[in-house]
Amino acid sequence: MRVHFINRFYWPDEQATAQLLTDLAEGLAARGHTVSVIASAPARKDARPRERNGVQLRHVRTTRWTSLGLAGRVVDFLTFYAGAIWRLFRETRGGDVVVALTDPPLIGVVASWIADLRGARLIHWVQDIYPEIAVALTGQRWLHMTRPLRDAAWRRADTCVVLGPAMARVVTECGTSRDKVRIVPNWAPAQVEPMSVTEVDALRREWDLEGKFVIGYSGNLGRVHDLSPILHLADALRNETDIRFVFVGNGAQRAELEAEAQRLALSNVAFHPPQPRGRLGAVLALPDVHLVTLKPGCEDYVFPSKTYGAAQAGRPVLFIGPPASDPAQAIIDHGFGLAFSREQIAEAASAIKNLRNDPALRASLAENATRFSRHDAQSAIAAWDSLLAGSLR
Repeated sequence: MRVHFINRFYWPDEQATAQLLTDLAEGLAARGHTVSVIASAPARKDARPRERNGVQLRHVRTTRWTSLGLAGRVVDFLTFYAGAIWRLFRETRGGDVVVALTDPPLIGVVASWIADLRGARLIHWVQDIYPEIAVALTGQRWLHMTRPLRDAAWRRADTCVVLGPAMARVVTECGTSRDKVRIVPNWAPAQVEPMSVTEVDALRREWDLEGKFVIGYSGNLGRVHDLSPILHLADALRNETDIRFVFVGNGAQRAELEAEAQRLALSNVAFHPPQPRGRLGAVLALPDVHLVTLKPGCEDYVFPSKTYGAAQAGRPVLFIGPPASDPAQAIIDHGFGLAFSREQIAEAASAIKNLRNDPALRASLAENATRFSRHDAQSAIAAWDSLLAGSLR
């Protein structure tokens, strides 16, 4: 089957959707599908092959002006739309399957029109739900005017693949038939290999964390993540001299977080840039406990993918966010961590001290995390292969 994915990022970019899409596209190609990916061209010209591991790469020249703020991001979206739409129109023919992700927002709307024109079938792979996320973060309710187009695209699609029950509920409440909605959870990147103690210890020495109990946050520091409570937590634990908080990643909130940590004189907090994918295993194994956060109001529209990476590393997870959200429920139901609202800083601080002092508890949570992580890339690839082979024929 010919399958065309469309997403703003793909290998060698390090964004979560780039890593997930790389795993899935290469996995489906290995199972005999003809797979192409339409994505923005990497900044490095030597990282623009036309084919990689059986996947045909269709690069689109775009701006990369996210660092300039909202205006730069909008230009990035528009330049990708322009090139990707033309590419998709040229590549697609009758009987093909088009899989539209959600970066940039609403790309699935245009993909649905092209699929109709070309006689192709369409799957929406819903990683984030827009415009609801944007409204929740900005308060700009006028963005809801795009919902009718989005809802119509979902209803016309052959399938909508979502990450959990909350997302499934949103999609069906917008008029999509329940039998078109499939839940396929995300996974930790397939290339994340277990790290030896020696490799992790080397990273601890490099980052001056020897003998410390490390609380880690690894991944995007974007606005959907509720990160200020982490600094409040670090402030509450500043007198626990063996506890360190480590952020690894970039995003819209990083500069603000660093400035606030400096203002509060939090010597127990450190920031590091995103690490190469080959080092990700060591980064995920570094913390004794992983942090996952989610802003109230966003819980029905996104599932933080870092939950899976932490679980695959065999580490307990401390979640800060809405207690009824899908990630909180998954962590509690599968017994690999604890969940707190953003107001429960004292309770979360007490839990961290308890985890530090109770190796047996950490080991039990870690065992459950490893068990939860068994939904890995291969499980997801098998689910997609079954979807392509069954419900779309």
